[in-house]
Amino acid sequence: MEQKIALSTSPLDLERSDLYINRELSWIEFNRRVFCEAQSPRHPLLERVKFISIFETNLDEFVMIRLAGLKDQAASHLGVRSPDGRTAEQQLTAVRQQLVSLVQEVRQYWRNDLLPLLAEQCIYIFDYEQLDEQQQAMMGDYFEHEVFPVLTPLAVDAVHPFPHISNLSLNLAVVIKDPLLGELFARIKVPPSLPRLVPVPLASAEESQAVAFVWLEQLIAANLHLLFPGFDVWESYPFRVIRDADIELQEDDAADLLQYIEQEVRERRFGSVVDLTINPSMPKTVRRRLLDGLGISSRHLTVVDGPLRMGDVIALHDLERSELKDAPFTPHVPAFLRQETDIFAAMREQDVILHHPYDSFNSVVDFISAAADDPQVLAIKQTLYRVGSKKDIVNALQRAVEKGKQVAVIVELKARFDEENNIVWARELEREGVHVVYGQLGLKTHAKVALVVRKEENGLRRYVHLGTGNYNATTARIYEDLCLLTCQDEICADATALFNSLTGHSRKNNYQRLLVAPVSLRRALTERIEREIRWHEEFGNGRIIMKMNALTDPPIIKQLYQASRAGVDIDLIVRGICCLRPGVGEISENIRVRSIVGRFLEHSRIYCFGNNGQEEFFIGSADMMQRNLNNRVEALVPLENANFCEIIREKILKPMLADTVNAYALQPDGNYTRILSQEGRKPFDCQAWFVTHPLFDGEEDDEC
Repeated sequence: MEQKIALSTSPLDLERSDLYINRELSWIEFNRRVFCEAQSPRHPLLERVKFISIFETNLDEFVMIRLAGLKDQAASHLGVRSPDGRTAEQQLTAVRQQLVSLVQEVRQYWRNDLLPLLAEQCIYIFDYEQLDEQQQAMMGDYFEHEVFPVLTPLAVDAVHPFPHISNLSLNLAVVIKDPLLGELFARIKVPPSLPRLVPVPLASAEESQAVAFVWLEQLIAANLHLLFPGFDVWESYPFRVIRDADIELQEDDAADLLQYIEQEVRERRFGSVVDLTINPSMPKTVRRRLLDGLGISSRHLTVVDGPLRMGDVIALHDLERSELKDAPFTPHVPAFLRQETDIFAAMREQDVILHHPYDSFNSVVDFISAAADDPQVLAIKQTLYRVGSKKDIVNALQRAVEKGKQVAVIVELKARFDEENNIVWARELEREGVHVVYGQLGLKTHAKVALVVRKEENGLRRYVHLGTGNYNATTARIYEDLCLLTCQDEICADATALFNSLTGHSRKNNYQRLLVAPVSLRRALTERIEREIRWHEEFGNGRIIMKMNALTDPPIIKQLYQASRAGVDIDLIVRGICCLRPGVGEISENIRVRSIVGRFLEHSRIYCFGNNGQEEFFIGSADMMQRNLNNRVEALVPLENANFCEIIREKILKPMLADTVNAYALQPDGNYTRILSQEGRKPFDCQAWFVTHPLFDGEEDDEC
């Protein structure tokens, strides 16, 4: 049951701090939900292991960016407070308290639950001491031939300074006891180029599917005598360092943005240390040596009882054990987009809406490929934010240039942790003759738009793809997203104007149909929320549904509070961070917030306004965050086709709001609780339902 609380101060003050959930603590709650999925027996075993890996990689990014930012704020002593009224120092304290207990809970679950479950399936992860003599001998041979040549022990003494410890690296602190020289210290980096989970030979008599592994750092620790001959090696202790990886951009000073970003990426590995993670077995003397060598205090120390860098357990998901993974499915392709179909003729016949990964992303690739190969196509323009490693889209753009078409691509070099990958693609595209632009000064280009110009019998016609997700064929298999393929004149004209503003000196400040940030998006959403308030005051039918990845923008939150106070019925589907506090008496009683975390990453953004029965639906790239509304180029496109509106309402939003398997409800205190099915009703999994109920060509829908 949802909690409803009334806070103490005047309900008229909608900017007071107790109405806002702390952003960083909300993120921790999101990652806790990821961990909850690892604990859920409804997921196959190796999928649960995958969720542990996702939890860890999420946490690394949080520490590198958000925790590092708080550390910088605290050091600046500016006294800036978050919307919930906390100083940076107070946030740091609260975040570290939450993380320490949560990370330890994950390790305990790994040790006490997942490892035994894996062993039941003949998947063993041993500590080195558990290996028998024969296995240790064979692993010693592997170490000598495959590991030993890669290692570089670094002494630390009067003539050997404390070495640079690279970001995210796993290391061993080695203490050597010598009768003449006393206690010596060295560091060994665990090579990231080698498998972290090293296969261990098993007796042939064992189960044929059985596999076993040992941690690489334990294998190294067991063979230190080969690295330090002539010494009695005393002890070794694993440790890990995380550094500030947030690139500080001074674009005004950059003569060449690509070279500037490339240099900043190189400098990232030298960022200040944010966290030192160790095991509890490490003695105080060794801890102090590391802290002093890294130039940090014990406040930056995290003690974890269990394996470090657990994101590496994702390797287990590569095992050929299909019965321990999600059942594969074949994405749907609507009949009017199937093979041998002229995609441009199909788009002239009707607009197309696709719901990935349930609808195949190949249809989007086919759109770009068809444009590259069609002799009637004159130009292609496209934004690229996160491209990934697959080259289907890039190859098509290169092919288009070879065939004499004008191709312009906006590559966002500042896409966090994809900078290096995007630099590679930018250079490759430039070498092939593509016009590559890096967006606008001071703004990230986050909009997902592709525009094709085609010469036809009645003149030039434009075709557009607008989506909520990246042009990345790999993530499109696991990210839930929406897109629209259309040749509507006004939308195409807006897309043309948007590209002109990105590639040239256009100062376009009004668009016919698209809602574009930072130009018009905030104002347009504000007007629509205010309109719902007016409709509700007049007719009592105000309705707002928003689906997004994050809700942190204080002005938008304040407006939603105002709408709730007026009686507007509001459902928010927010996968990650949500700073709005629902269920507060006389403030947000009419707002419900749910988060869906499941097999697929919920990534689409949908904004629905009741509009007195004339519903408006928008999809696009923008979350309700200050950075998206103020400092990024974003685009939302209206879905005005009545059939599409019904599809979004009945076949996407309604199932999501009915989910009782993947959904969590946000409580007024900032905690989340699972939404369970009512007694006597079957649990409903919206993601499983989407797999079997395509938007088009489907049979009559089951009740959801």
